[in-house]
Amino acid sequence: MSYHQKSVFSAVFLALAISGWAQSGDGKGTSPVSPKAVVVTGNRFTYKLVQKWIDEYNKIAPQAQIIIESRGSSDPAKFDILTEVYTPDQETSKTREYLYVGRYAVLPVATAKSAFANYFTDKGLTAELIKQIFFNDMFADKEKQEDINAPYTIYTRQQKAGVPLVFAKYFGYQQTDIKGTSIAGSDEHLLKALLRDPNGVTYLPLTLIYDQQTRKPVEGLAVLPVDLTGNGRVNDDEKFYVDLDNAIEQLEKKNPSDIKNIPVEYLHLSVSRETASPEAIDFLKWVNENGQVYLHQFGYLLPEAKYFQKEKFVEFAAKRNH
Repeated sequence: MSYHQKSVFSAVFLALAISGWAQSGDGKGTSPVSPKAVVVTGNRFTYKLVQKWIDEYNKIAPQAQIIIESRGSSDPAKFDILTEVYTPDQETSKTREYLYVGRYAVLPVATAKSAFANYFTDKGLTAELIKQIFFNDMFADKEKQEDINAPYTIYTRQQKAGVPLVFAKYFGYQQTDIKGTSIAGSDEHLLKALLRDPNGVTYLPLTLIYDQQTRKPVEGLAVLPVDLTGNGRVNDDEKFYVDLDNAIEQLEKKNPSDIKNIPVEYLHLSVSRETASPEAIDFLKWVNENGQVYLHQFGYLLPEAKYFQKEKFVEFAAKRNH
């Protein structure tokens, strides 16, 4: 390399170095620190709501890097935030801080044009019928069971998961007691399998039963009304599932203890009490203050006041950030 070439190379290198130093943002020649990416994982049907929270949070914190990663075979402990839809076990609860941000309801559904749907959208389902249709029970009195003349095929989740666990536990069973064809994948896969069968029957959360734009049940799906009061029959005023907003309104205005035969469980977000990053905590602080505004849009119920304790998470965040 000639002397002239060396001079040109040195000048270019120096210019690039000065440019990089000038763009460091603090004028002191130090490199800016990029915010840590926050990875959220958990139950898939919650992802639309979580993504909405992320989008809204980025409007006031555009530098925040929050991404959703589908939960697979990898260890969920490597993720920053878990979004779950069933009560955590006691051992897990000891190590994580929870934010109980909303509720969801689980209802029986059927393929809309089936004879089964035609009959039971009018008749409705009592607790006894739900147990007869959905669960294997060796102790059930077969002589007292109702004759069901319409053909139907039950579909359920194959893997251990939140919604089937909640559904089974509510009626006094284990997930393994649910009858039917087991579908691998998520709750969304369960819905797709159901819609392909003209006689399909299953259980789903409100947020998947309804189209969030039209607010009507997903095309091809019928909601099966249940005995909400527990009096052994389904009255006309218990058939309020024509649209999502009406279903939410009717369920929210009732005292939770008065709701029978509809499992209602919490959606909660959690972080590790020991290793939660400041970025993850800041995002959850925003959800704690603002997240409820978007619950109805995506088919969730507001939390009960006794479980939605803003101050509890604020105290945790304050301790972690010092």
